[in-house]
Amino acid sequence: MIDCVFCKIVKGEIPADKIYEDGNCLAFLDVTPVNPGHTLLIPKKHYENLYELPDELLSKLAPIIKKLAVAVKKGTGADGINIGMNNEAAAGQIVPHAHFHIIPRFAGDGHEHWKGGSYPTGEAEKTAEKIKLSL
Repeated sequence: MIDCVFCKIVKGEIPADKIYEDGNCLAFLDVTPVNPGHTLLIPKKHYENLYELPDELLSKLAPIIKKLAVAVKKGTGADGINIGMNNEAAAGQIVPHAHFHIIPRFAGDGHEHWKGGSYPTGEAEKTAEKIKLSL
């Protein structure tokens, strides 16, 4: 994509603080970090989101996500790591290029976790069935 900021980073048209790179992907520091060390892992080829990522590429990215998580935790002295991926605007995706967030977390860092809810009686079973039918 011509206007994709992440494609421009891959091409070297926009600078980034690179952490890791191979033939398939690039990892760099997020310019708007949740905490210092917040890293993004992107495929070098443009895919808009998880739905478009080929399974073969996704299987290559998973071990790199793990490797980066360990390095970010160790390098920042974090107490934990969040791994996330936002897909589509409703889920918070801002840049329409598939990317994984590796976010270092620190006890007392002030970031709250999502609040869990509960299902009304019978709704969990109905929801599970709808999802299974979509597989």
